[in-house]
This record gives sequence, C-alpha cells and structure tokens, in this order.
Amino acid sequence: MRVSGEHRRFLLLQGPHGPFFGQLGKMLTQSGAAVWRIGFNRGDRAFWPDSASYIPYKGSATDWPPVFSALIAQLNITDIVLYGDTRPLHAYAVKLAKAAGITVHVFEEGYLRPHWVTYERGGSNGNSRLMGLTLAQMQADLAQSDMDLPDAPARWGDMRQHMFWGALYHWFVMIGFWDYRGYRPHRALTVGQEFLLYCKRLALLPFHRWERMLASFRIKHGGFPYHLVLLQLEHDSSFQMHSPFTTMTEFLALVMEGFAKGAAPHHHLVFKAHPLEDGRAPVASEIRRLAKLHGVTGRVHFVRGGKLAALLNHARSAVTVNSTAAQQVLWRGLPLKVFGSAVYAKPEFVSPQPLDVFFSQPSRPDSRAYRDFRHYLLETSQVPGGFYSSCGRRELLRQVVDMMLLPDDPYDALTKGSAAPRQQLRIVNG
Repeated sequence: MRVSGEHRRFLLLQGPHGPFFGQLGKMLTQSGAAVWRIGFNRGDRAFWPDSASYIPYKGSATDWPPVFSALIAQLNITDIVLYGDTRPLHAYAVKLAKAAGITVHVFEEGYLRPHWVTYERGGSNGNSRLMGLTLAQMQADLAQSDMDLPDAPARWGDMRQHMFWGALYHWFVMIGFWDYRGYRPHRALTVGQEFLLYCKRLALLPFHRWERMLASFRIKHGGFPYHLVLLQLEHDSSFQMHSPFTTMTEFLALVMEGFAKGAAPHHHLVFKAHPLEDGRAPVASEIRRLAKLHGVTGRVHFVRGGKLAALLNHARSAVTVNSTAAQQVLWRGLPLKVFGSAVYAKPEFVSPQPLDVFFSQPSRPDSRAYRDFRHYLLETSQVPGGFYSSCGRRELLRQVVDMMLLPDDPYDALTKGSAAPRQQLRIVNG
C-alpha cells in the first residue's frame, strides 16, 4: 500500500517547544496532505514557518469550542495533531474531533524516555489505549513479531536544549502578549513567571551540577541501603490529571510517613528531583521539614536532577506517583510502588503492598513479563528520536510521518500486521 497524504487535511494545535511541529507540518505537506496550524500565542507563531497556513486564535478559552467546531467543518479537517491531550484547549478539541469522526494524533514525551517519543491516537498517559490492554493481549500480538529490541542511542542532545527552547518560546509569548490578549497558559503561573523560571534554571545549571555531585557522592560512598523516590513536576499533567494528589507535599508526606514506619532503621531514603524542577513547588524545604517531623533527618537525601542510572544501580526499591522513569526501575527488576495511573502500572509489575510494608519487604516485579511489555511499546507507540535536538528530530521525522499516514493506529497496526517497517536505532553521538 502506497503511503500518501493525498486527501488528508491536518490541523496542528500546540506542540512541544521548538521547531518540531514546523518541520512535521512541512513533511506532511510534502506527502500530499493539506496542513494548517492554529496558534494561541506569539510563541506558536514564531515556530511555524509558513504564514499562509497559520491561523491565529485570539479569543478566550470559553469561546474556543464553537470556534474550533466551525473551523474543522470549514476546512474539512480529517486529522488533528497535538502535544499533550489534557491541556484545556486540547481536551475540548479532542472531544469535539472524536465526535466528528476526526483522527486525533497525540504526541507526548516517551514512555521510554529519553531516547524515544510517544505517538498515539486518541489519547496518551492515563487516556492511552494501553490502559485497557492486558499483558496477555500484548503477548499475543507480539507472537507474530520478530523484531529485535533496539539499543538506545548514545544521546539525542541534553536537557539544556529543552530548557533553551522553553525559554525562547516563553519569551515570544511574553513580548507578543498584546496580540493574543485572550490567551491563558494551561498552568497556574503567568507567561512572565514561566520565562523567568526557565532563565533561572539555565543560569543555575553549574551550581546545581556541583550540588548534585556532592549529594550523589555522599550516597555512593555512604555504604547504606536506600530506597529511591522518583519525583515529578507538581504542575505536570500526569501528576495533576492521573494521580490522587493535588500537591507534591501530599505525596512527600505519605512517603515519609511510610518510610518512618516500615523501613529498617539503617535504611535511607533518597528523593530524586525531576531534571526540570524549577522551585515553583518547595520540594527541598518540604523534604527537610517532613524528615524532621518523622525523626529521620539523617537518613533522608535530596538529589537535584541528573542521571537516574547511577542511583538505581544500588537502590533496594523505588516509589513514584506515575513517573515514566519508573520503567528504568522495572527494567532492572527492582520492586516498584506506584500511586497514580500509568501505562506500565500492570499487576504483574507494581506492588500492591501498603507503603510501610513495601519499605519493609518489597515484592519484586515479574521481569520477564516486563520485557514483553517493553518490547510491545517499542513495536508500537515508541518512536526513536526526540523533540529538542536537531539529530533527535531528524530520526523522529524519518519514521513518525509514515505512522501518521497509515489507516491503523500503532496498536492495531501490530495486531493486523500492517505497521510500517520499523527502523533499528543507530548509535549516534551528537
């Protein structure tokens, strides 16, 4: 079957910070599709190279649903594309598009990040089709596949590129505010506050690096058993929309109490911050306060960002809300406790134990079953590449456009044997 964009009409909404959506739109146009981009602020406009296909939306969030409905009817849209399906503007669009029979393409950070990107249809994370699939169904679909598990690349770039594009995006949004007076960010902070936080993170990178190295040195050479807590951003959609917590403090308090009650007195607790943690939530100070409250101050450590592998290599277990980093825990066969909805939170992998019991005697995952799950992800929704580095975008575009143009979503394509050929990852060094 010839893969072509003929007779397809794509409308792109908000994407990841940086040039990726502009490059994606260009390649979809080259495939024969008609492509438009709707922008909600000057940042969206800055990264869309074709003014003729750019549609500015300058109204309020309240007016958005009827405007979107009229627009998809006027342009005869067949497909919409977006990054993150829980933003209020996107959530409305997804609901209306599904009702109109329009295909919804959703991009998200990789479930197996940082070396892969997630591409699904209809929804991601807690709204993903993976939530309703059992491991037995996945294993049955894998029975007809003979792809070897690909290796991860050396690197696609680093966190600095993510921060750079984020700061630049918010700069454009801030200076063009008067052109889009109805725009409101999907997070609580103002655009100016977001911009300053990105700049602050970039400026403090050297200081945080030394702070992280010192904390990691103390843990590595401390000689004590420890349990690892994988923290997320409090404002992240997975934390806010797919977990029982509204603030990070609620989660920290629960973990600290369970550790104080259940862990052996010579065990320690290590909190690993998200690489993009910017201080908008008082994570470090809350950890110190709660450790003192429960009498475990000398046994609690905080590591600001950095690589996860070195900490996991010596950890006894891990706890998280629903961080995608937990898949590295499962890959190593370590016990895992999860509190939120996550695509990997299958009964074969995560512990059902109360937290104090988990810290005392954690149950291990079925590692063989997890390898089948990981294999299934790599055959379906995980696409090699990245949004923020140039080499990552090149690798991603080589494959994902064909996946978007196929009639079946990644999961049905594996079941039917209709998937586009999956390229093997090359080891890249830049």
